[in-house]
Amino acid sequence: MPSEAVHLNDKLRSVVKDFPPSIVVFLIALPLSMGIARASGMPASLGLVTAGVGGVLVGFLGGAPLVIAGPSAGLSVLLLEWVVAFRTDQDPYGIISIGMVVMLAGAIQTTAGLLKLGTYFRAVSPAVIRGMLAGIGFIIVAKQFHVMIDHDIEGSVLYNIVKIPAGVAKAMTTGGERTHYIAASIGVATLLTIVLWDRFRPAKLHFLPGALAGVLVASIAAAWLKLPIDYVDVDGSLASYITLPTLDSLTKVLEPEIWTAAVALAFVGTAETLLCATAVSRMQPEGGRTDYDRELAAQGIGNLACGFLGALPVTGVISRSSANVEAGAKTGASSIMQAIWVFLFAVLFPGLLELVPESALAAILIYVGLRLIQVSTPRKIIDFGTSVFVVYLATIIGIVAVDLLSGIVLGLVLSTGALVYSLAHLDIHRVDLDDKIELHLHGAATFVSLPPLAAAFEEVPPGSELHICFDELDYVDHACVDFIAAFESRHEETGGIVIVEWPALMGRYTRGGIHAARRSIPPPRNGTDED
Repeated sequence: MPSEAVHLNDKLRSVVKDFPPSIVVFLIALPLSMGIARASGMPASLGLVTAGVGGVLVGFLGGAPLVIAGPSAGLSVLLLEWVVAFRTDQDPYGIISIGMVVMLAGAIQTTAGLLKLGTYFRAVSPAVIRGMLAGIGFIIVAKQFHVMIDHDIEGSVLYNIVKIPAGVAKAMTTGGERTHYIAASIGVATLLTIVLWDRFRPAKLHFLPGALAGVLVASIAAAWLKLPIDYVDVDGSLASYITLPTLDSLTKVLEPEIWTAAVALAFVGTAETLLCATAVSRMQPEGGRTDYDRELAAQGIGNLACGFLGALPVTGVISRSSANVEAGAKTGASSIMQAIWVFLFAVLFPGLLELVPESALAAILIYVGLRLIQVSTPRKIIDFGTSVFVVYLATIIGIVAVDLLSGIVLGLVLSTGALVYSLAHLDIHRVDLDDKIELHLHGAATFVSLPPLAAAFEEVPPGSELHICFDELDYVDHACVDFIAAFESRHEETGGIVIVEWPALMGRYTRGGIHAARRSIPPPRNGTDED
């Protein structure tokens, strides 16, 4: 009994200590969850359902206690595409199909977590991840700019980018049927409030985030002046937005496009979650070891629940998670409580949501999009080499020009190709001295490299002295070892000399290959042991 009482007291202390951080995260999550839902083409209330239900489940079950789970700006790009693809007259938001997609993605994530595949999901080139973040940022900015001026989102991402100058012209025109300039003014005021508040925030109001400050300023100004702009539409209670699966909707699991969307969602959501978990663990190393498999399984269970309710998918989000750490959270109690506060607010005060201008939420998303582009650190990526920057840039172009999944696949293919090239590429540098010729081999000498290697050996004059240097050779396979040994024999028949450091060469060979080489290649002429 005493030990149980001590354990209970520790839990109560954790709740008390993590209460202030939970309020901070709640104040950030509230406007962001609504804005992400609207950016996804879905009702703002569904973003609050995801933040509440998904946040509580992942907070209880996850392996990264300080990670905040909720709707993600990155996934809004995928969701907006699916809203357009799956909507019908009876289902204007495509929630029935999207709910099945989210549930299937959750099942994939849960299975992957139970099979201990979380670490393998992290094996993605950082250039692809950074390119994905930057590409998502460009899409959010391009589309939400038009929402910020109360203009409809139409066409592809490139179309929206091209139409930005026309949108600017509309925002500066006071005539016409729609008051775009008023919505634009509210959006700009929201952005300025966020930037100025984050920079000059009063010490006594340090708990109030810039996103909420921007929404409050915009909402109060719009309500006070009764501005004729678009506001968040809240029709009925939170329960009225819940769409439970039916027997007909369950049959959609047989449709290939549903599975394709689910795999894409599982991949992108998992990559974002595990990237977030890694970042949070670096921010607070004393927080304990992150269990990536448990976190992945918990995210899957959260998506199963959100999909069952017809809400947005849930994932780990870096902005709210970093705020959670900076606010002083120590345990998962903060993650759970902030989700409860979001859910209670949506249930008890739905009328207040209707006072929020759509342009203010769009401005918050634009700010998030610009931050995503900034944190992708393009200047630092180019320091790692041209091939890495090409992968990064190609991922961005693929995401913006085609779609998110295509851009990611393109980045993965290019990063894999760059890896294969680096593993199979061989550089041969020839140095002509007075009494000898040196061939310096850099990289990997494999059967793929035989043509350039043979060409370099053929240019060596008969009867000359050749030194083959392996100091910067990473790997050599049996084909090249056999070729070098054969060339050594032929060259010596012409009266030439070949100096080969066989121990250095065989040290770069596989263990099985070393034993095979002992049987097929004569020992070095100096009689030293190859080992």
